[in-house]
Amino acid sequence: MAGRGRAPWWMIGLLLAGLVACGSTDSDPAAKDVQRLLDRRARAVLDGNGSAYVTTWARSGQRAAARTEFERLRALPLESWSYRVTGFHRSGDRATAEADLRYRIAGYDRAPLVAARTLSLRRADGHWYVASDRPAEDASEQLWEQGAVEVVRGAHSLVLGVGQTAEALRGYTELADRAVPAVREAWGEEWSGRVVVLVPKSLEEMAELLGAPASGYRGIAAVTTGEAGGAEKAPADRIVVNPDAYAVLGAFGRQVVLTHETTHVATRAQTTAATPLWLSEGYADWVGYRGTGRTPAQVAPELRSAVHEGRIPGGLPADRDFEFGGDAGELAQAYEAGWMACRLIAERWGEVRLSEFYRVVGAHGTREGAVEAAMRDVLDTTPEKFTEQWRAYLNSQLG
Repeated sequence: MAGRGRAPWWMIGLLLAGLVACGSTDSDPAAKDVQRLLDRRARAVLDGNGSAYVTTWARSGQRAAARTEFERLRALPLESWSYRVTGFHRSGDRATAEADLRYRIAGYDRAPLVAARTLSLRRADGHWYVASDRPAEDASEQLWEQGAVEVVRGAHSLVLGVGQTAEALRGYTELADRAVPAVREAWGEEWSGRVVVLVPKSLEEMAELLGAPASGYRGIAAVTTGEAGGAEKAPADRIVVNPDAYAVLGAFGRQVVLTHETTHVATRAQTTAATPLWLSEGYADWVGYRGTGRTPAQVAPELRSAVHEGRIPGGLPADRDFEFGGDAGELAQAYEAGWMACRLIAERWGEVRLSEFYRVVGAHGTREGAVEAAMRDVLDTTPEKFTEQWRAYLNSQLG
């Protein structure tokens, strides 16, 4: 595969000469030919027809790479796979197409995951062929682009790994299979009850899957990807593991991490722009630690130190306090503060009210007034009163 963000030498020359002809997918007949080419390519993937897949590639050394890629794709339990051309730029027998790759993992995705791709194309003998296929600018890599994919199935989980042994992946499956029932017990049944876990070879490969610098995820054991919003817009969550950070955790920490991330999968449809991060992250931690018997002093050491030093936070953490890549201690304190807030609600108002509060906040749609309305309607309190109670709770539990 060609590297991201770098056009082929022939396109650079054409761009400089001002010769590239740009056309929409509606106005240029060649764009329709390319769409038909990609339709054949998609059908070959779904039919398991390696020969048909390879023949969509230009007659060059790329076909050997195409065979390798096809073998990697065969490992995926696909329910659907399709392309939609969204942009087309042509000059003679050379072209570049922007396309959305849409695919679903059978039994796990309620709607397709969408990946933006950039394809270089060449025409020969009156037909278009793919010369290269890479992530679009600012888009993320897909797991199969990093190597051969190993697949391990669990009762409630599907773990896909590259550069990992089957034994190691089974360990993730066991953790995910314990996480799903724990989350279902706390949150309820209104989600699929199944998770997909991606385990790349290293932190650097994890960052490629997320389309972000590796430095931002150093020390972060896992993250969950997916679109927040209504149920139809939250179809294809992926828990992406940082194997470097995960390796240093003990068995307890690994389970908490997988349960935390599984909670994000379960709550995704009710997590909207109205949901502050102290609530979404605090709730995920609350589910992760629920029933473990761990005390606030054990779970919130950074916050405990602050309380002991007389630095009780004046208010709940802001979204910016949860940004990766900053001070690790401050980031940990933000997570701990959110967890303590959710723990307070569960203890004082009950676990059912905590989950109801989460849903009502998300249903508000916009951030302004969401927490205030939910605190009034669900907890019969105000943000000011709740903050006072939370600060007193920190002092009593951590002081």
